[in-house]
Amino acid sequence: MAVSVTDLVDVSIETPIEGVSPGLRGVLGVPEGPGPFPAVVVLHEIFGVDDEMRKQVAHLASLGYLALMPDLFSAGGMMKCIRSTMKALRSGTGRTYLDIEAARQWLLARDDASGGVGVIGFCMGGGFAIMTVDRFDVAAVNYGILPEDLDDAFADSCPVVGSYGAKDPTLKGATAKIELALTKRGIDHDLKEYPEAGHVFMNERLNGPLWLRPIVRVLNFGPHPESAADAWTRIDTFFRRYLVTKN
Repeated sequence: MAVSVTDLVDVSIETPIEGVSPGLRGVLGVPEGPGPFPAVVVLHEIFGVDDEMRKQVAHLASLGYLALMPDLFSAGGMMKCIRSTMKALRSGTGRTYLDIEAARQWLLARDDASGGVGVIGFCMGGGFAIMTVDRFDVAAVNYGILPEDLDDAFADSCPVVGSYGAKDPTLKGATAKIELALTKRGIDHDLKEYPEAGHVFMNERLNGPLWLRPIVRVLNFGPHPESAADAWTRIDTFFRRYLVTKN
């Protein structure tokens, strides 16, 4: 099922929810065929909706998922919104959560959506995926930033599939911490730490500002195709269990 980045559609996310970002927009990937399709909200990295994130939306659509990535920086771009967005990630409250809920409801309202909605996040978006596991049918957390109270975050969690890199110095021990929290709650999960991968290993190319790239290379940020391929296989299998077969 071929869906390329050029097939993606930029959309306005119309919503009755008060308090969302003004002019909330997103990127939509629609699978080939008549549908209906299982739906997924895709939460982007700290650098926003860039080319690498668009590739993730296209990949999900190629797998058969109706994929919507809301632009969490819609209110003014990364430089203007990053502080408030990261504050929301740490506090568990703020406009970002309204934007994510608006994206979820927008997908549910579509005729080509099958009824269940999952969430997948990368880096910062992975952190928000953790913080919203109580709103979705299934969640995929990819090198997601951990909240201070991980146990509380998973209190009413949906099933979770998570992927981290052992060479990621920013998230040492994250996999074991999530494993402990989910096991304690009796939540179905599939977690894996990839020994040869670092941060953002599911991207095809190193992204972000040019001046920052030498720094993140030293920190083992960047693609690891073999680990990424395995992670995508696990995510698709897990999502099909809770979204595709469910409907």
